Amino acid sequence: MPIRARADRRVTERQSVTTAEQPEASAVAEPQPPKVTALVVAHNRIDYLRRCLASLEKSEARESIEIIAVDNGSEDGSPALESDFANVRFIRLPRNFGLTKALNIGVRASSGEYIFLLHEDTEVFPDTVRRLVEELDANTEAAAACPRLLTAEGKPAPQLGGFPPDERFEPAEEREEAYPVLYPKGAALMLRAFFVKGLGQIDERYGQFGSDAELAFQIRRAGKKIVLVPAARAIHHGRSIESNLRKADFKIGLSVFLGKRKGVIAGLRSRLLLTLQAIGRLKLGEAKYLIPGQKIDGTQG
Repeated sequence: MPIRARADRRVTERQSVTTAEQPEASAVAEPQPPKVTALVVAHNRIDYLRRCLASLEKSEARESIEIIAVDNGSEDGSPALESDFANVRFIRLPRNFGLTKALNIGVRASSGEYIFLLHEDTEVFPDTVRRLVEELDANTEAAAACPRLLTAEGKPAPQLGGFPPDERFEPAEEREEAYPVLYPKGAALMLRAFFVKGLGQIDERYGQFGSDAELAFQIRRAGKKIVLVPAARAIHHGRSIESNLRKADFKIGLSVFLGKRKGVIAGLRSRLLLTLQAIGRLKLGEAKYLIPGQKIDGTQG
């Protein structure tokens, strides 16, 4: 066989082998897990939920974000949003289990390196997720990062509390650089997934309120930080009116926190004091739930 013919045959054989190997290489390639799981818990606030999900869909590097919406038994038509957001994973719960239990369910379903906890009445800016990720990627001392919360009018929103938690929250300072904070509201909080999952679960003695304080305390106890990133922003609408049950649930959460940190007696004393204050101020609707310790999900503490 002529030399040129043999050379052409070898080239053809190599091309055939390369072509044959390509499908096999493609078959073993696995999709990369998302960088961030955005976890939204919602209950009967369809308009806010729609705006929250729409804002996440506009995020930079959307392809690296997994969005999970946990619906706490809504009866306002929220389930219909599933057809409007085809790239969002919806988890439907049969009734309102409260924020804490819904968060635990969502965390177990998440697969991102970071978990971005959001309330349904929060809207992020296109660069919010990216800026928080950049901070956590660069700062190994931080277990969590949060944006600066704003009202719908663009003014600083109540965001930062202290320990033991109470009903007072102050707006964040407007600084140039990121800085550590003690206890930010859980309306928008990004955490390292391994830290949250390492806890096993957030203590479900908390109902609608208290899970964010518990997470902040656990981060502090672990010797890590929560960093507020002023350049990252989010709009938190909040509520102008709270039901008696939600008010009672909040105060029960405060008592659970004290009971965990200072003992059972301290927790019971706190709830008794809060109940007597409600009665003394003629807030009998609150007292009705505080006396048995009834939470949002109907269980009693």
